[in-house]
Amino acid sequence: MVIFVRTQETGWSKMTSQDDRTVIICVRLQELGYRRERHIKLYGEEFHLVSDPVPDGDGFAIEGTSKASMGVRRVRIPLSLVHTVKKEFALEAEPAMADPVAA
Repeated sequence: MVIFVRTQETGWSKMTSQDDRTVIICVRLQELGYRRERHIKLYGEEFHLVSDPVPDGDGFAIEGTSKASMGVRRVRIPLSLVHTVKKEFALEAEPAMADPVAA
């Protein structure tokens, strides 16, 4: 099965492996603000992020520091957000289904 993915730079391109999918999801999470050198509030705590998203089990995580922890902690990105990004990806991966006018 060949899957095509929409990118902002080149339009549609062929995805070749599961690793490509992981990279695309990480890039989308970065676009949503989960990236290095950002400040976010997550699980009731303020974090200064020191990493970009990385795969973690069935989800994704980021590393950050908080005043409460005084060290670098790995924090999972909420699964509801990860699932939303995966759904976006699935819609973009099948252009005919994502755009009924194109069919």
